[in-house]
Amino acid sequence: MKIGFIGLGNVGGKLSGSLLRNGVELSVHDLDAGLVADFVGRGAGEGGSPVALMRDCDAVITCLPSPAASDAVMREMLPEVVPGKIWMEMSTTDEAEVKRLGAMVMEKGGAAVDCPVSGGCHRAATGNISIFAGCDRATFERILPLLTVMGRRVLHTGDLGSASVLKVITNYLATANLVSCAEALTVAKGAGMDLGTAYEAIRISSGTSFVHETESQVILNGSRDISFTMDLVAKDIGLFQEVADRAGVPVELNPELIRIFNDGIDRYGPRELSPNIIKRLEDATGLDIRAPGFPPEMLDDEPEEAGGEVTVAR
Repeated sequence: MKIGFIGLGNVGGKLSGSLLRNGVELSVHDLDAGLVADFVGRGAGEGGSPVALMRDCDAVITCLPSPAASDAVMREMLPEVVPGKIWMEMSTTDEAEVKRLGAMVMEKGGAAVDCPVSGGCHRAATGNISIFAGCDRATFERILPLLTVMGRRVLHTGDLGSASVLKVITNYLATANLVSCAEALTVAKGAGMDLGTAYEAIRISSGTSFVHETESQVILNGSRDISFTMDLVAKDIGLFQEVADRAGVPVELNPELIRIFNDGIDRYGPRELSPNIIKRLEDATGLDIRAPGFPPEMLDDEPEEAGGEVTVAR
């Protein structure tokens, strides 16, 4: 199967790198010609344009920063969608939007999948990230060999759009975890605790989480580098709010998270690294929430392994 990949940014560059590293026939496209040149230098084909990729490939994967970007790319690709073609949307996007674009693909005889990832850029780099996939079962089985190259744990979530709902739910939870970790570490410092000890106390207790064991480390290092920015957090929790509103669920915490991140963007800019949301508390208290012995970035120490489908208990 020949694969086209559009979007070689923080996440897309790592997912497409896993495909290339594992011998998948791959052509790529990005607005940044330097990123494309790097992949071509490593053996990928130069896709040229979205329309050319859809014409020349069996499946085209998009991993883009916004629903608007996905819409623009789909409008270019759509004339070349014919029966047998597959569009795989790996961006974090809106359920309603992926359904709208997917319907356009399916009307022309193609197949559409929303298959966002979760687990951090460090796991995307090693092919050990988790992937959700929303589509019919026949399409899922066609693309499963690709998904298990890019990710270790692959979950078929149901129909098109279901993966996007679950992705924004998990990102909402990660955001709530990040803000609570920032508050916990700041309170620990204000109360006179050693921050290294505080980190370990949380890690070995009921208070731990994936976010604490990753993002708290780069917070304490001071780099705050998790390859994710405040504007992307704001997009994701905004999408979660739209899901909640459509479902008629009067959530209370997410509007506060939206307020906190909008304030962070106003103070530090939209491209500020997301763990630096703790700067709001550092600025308010005059405390420096750093400690020795923590890494500047997260690296996946698990060896790359072939992925597999996660089954749901019934």
